[in-house]
Amino acid sequence: MGKEKKFVQEITDMEKDFPQWYTDVVKKAELIDYSSVRGCMILQPYGYAIWELIQQQLDKRFKETGHKNVYMPMFIPESLLQKEKDHVEGFAPEVAWVTHGGSEQLTERLCVRPTSETLFCEHYANVIQSYRDLPKLYNQWCSVVRWEKTTRPFLRTLEFLWQEGHTAHATAEEAQEETIKMLNVYAEFCENVLAIPVVKGKKTDKEKFAGAKETYTIESLMHDGKALQSGTSHNFGDGFAKAFGIQYTDKNNELKYVHQTSWGMTTRLIGAVIMVHGDNSGLVLPPRIAPTQLIIIPIAAHKEGVLEKARELKERLSSIVRVDLDDSDKMPGWKFSEYEMKGVPFRLEIGPKDIENNQVVLVRRDTREKIVVSMDELETKIPELMDTLQKDLLEKARAMRDAKTYVATNFEEFKHIVENTPGFIKAMWCGDEECENKIKEETGATSRCIPFEQEKVADTCVCCGKPAKDMLYWGKAY
Repeated sequence: MGKEKKFVQEITDMEKDFPQWYTDVVKKAELIDYSSVRGCMILQPYGYAIWELIQQQLDKRFKETGHKNVYMPMFIPESLLQKEKDHVEGFAPEVAWVTHGGSEQLTERLCVRPTSETLFCEHYANVIQSYRDLPKLYNQWCSVVRWEKTTRPFLRTLEFLWQEGHTAHATAEEAQEETIKMLNVYAEFCENVLAIPVVKGKKTDKEKFAGAKETYTIESLMHDGKALQSGTSHNFGDGFAKAFGIQYTDKNNELKYVHQTSWGMTTRLIGAVIMVHGDNSGLVLPPRIAPTQLIIIPIAAHKEGVLEKARELKERLSSIVRVDLDDSDKMPGWKFSEYEMKGVPFRLEIGPKDIENNQVVLVRRDTREKIVVSMDELETKIPELMDTLQKDLLEKARAMRDAKTYVATNFEEFKHIVENTPGFIKAMWCGDEECENKIKEETGATSRCIPFEQEKVADTCVCCGKPAKDMLYWGKAY
């Protein structure tokens, strides 16, 4: 029983110690294991299966919008990285360097990619000559390395998996259109697949990506009131093109610089799913990214016909749902706890009485509601219930976010909210970086974004009292 007991032992209460609750869940739901390298995690099959589902559904959206997948090298020569000044300065503290090949010292250091802008730029400079070569709509799935000081599984690790889109366009207008289009793809994906509501907006100059003209973001709110940047889309203008000499001949035979964009999402989305939907029994997975959407658990499996019926149901339902059967000799109670910990959206219980009555019992992971369904109606009822659960999770997350979104009209109010009721804070800003710095220094809160949907919650800046320029979302963040 020792092995089983480990699975169902109590996890830390999220209200008592949220970071410990999070660590308990990622370990006990068997999403990751720690490796011997500080800050690097082993994605276990269950954790990787969630990433594969995220990847498949994002990749489909990228291809539908005309993007093609490519793969760039993982090493970047130091001289190449140095070409765009702001970019290299922004990444310098996090770069891992390769200095030796075998026992020989390299003549030039190689950086292990923290991001691939410079590699795409070098390639684009070689392959773009004419307006006929544009636009270039590329994406790559890979891992990147950033030498972080403090790490936490999924949220911040030295190496992580992601996708990075890199595009080149003939005009500034086309680049801007692409930047916003991809931000909208991310927002739709978060809401409809991950059931996580987001705020869309623009980053301040202080918070934008190193080397970008503009950075746009989707921000989500975790259960503990901390914000999480869930995806970003950058408009580079022609800055990188000028640094790397990416030019094309237009229809009038004039030489022009291209305009570029970049956009990315990472495995931190799995962290977001855990922290938005999870509860004190473990994970709660939205059906659209659940590796197992339905787990069949036989009750009184030793009785005649029960296991046969359970196997028959698995076979029958496998064409409509990602289904699994646990026919191990563990007690049903252990199994319930195990699959609750893993966040499986529905369990199907089948026992002798159910077979007699031509029915099954379906149990929702989020509410524990038991639903009796006729065996003849499973093909229509299960997809319906999955959709309901998916929608309910989004609504619940939206209600949680709205309940933890506050308004501050002066600095005292702002500080009080940060200290006592963590969440998003809507507050006005004068546009001065000094105020942004002061807010961060004194409260630990950062500007999350200048939302596209603007509201005027006051006339003056929350920090200095001067006339306000924009309403911002602020908050402490992961």
